[in-house]
Amino acid sequence: MPTPAIPPASANPARSDSTPPRLYRPEEVAEALGCSAWWVKDRARRGLIPHARIGRSYRFSDAHLAEIVRMNEEQPARPPQSPRTSSAPTPSSPRVPRPQNEAAAPVARLMARPPRRVLKSQYGPAA
Repeated sequence: MPTPAIPPASANPARSDSTPPRLYRPEEVAEALGCSAWWVKDRARRGLIPHARIGRSYRFSDAHLAEIVRMNEEQPARPPQSPRTSSAPTPSSPRVPRPQNEAAAPVARLMARPPRRVLKSQYGPAA
């Protein structure tokens, strides 16, 4: 006799005693994160945030929420700098002086085109 694809609930007694995990709707996740439900659904649709797809709806567990927060957490760009001992600023990159004999390229002057009403008037009124 073939085994069923999904075992009956009585086959795993340890799992039947525990409660299923709490799943949150996108609206509940949005309220907890302080964003819109559209943002949550859009990110889940694109696969950018962890989620479970139950039927045609997105659901989120506590572990998913923790991972979403961790993914969107921003760390400081660099550690705070210690106070400098010298008061003179140091340049971040040395400036390279331009040679004096290098001639500047000639600058082309731009000319505005005349307005269309001026162009039409040169032909006279329409008959």
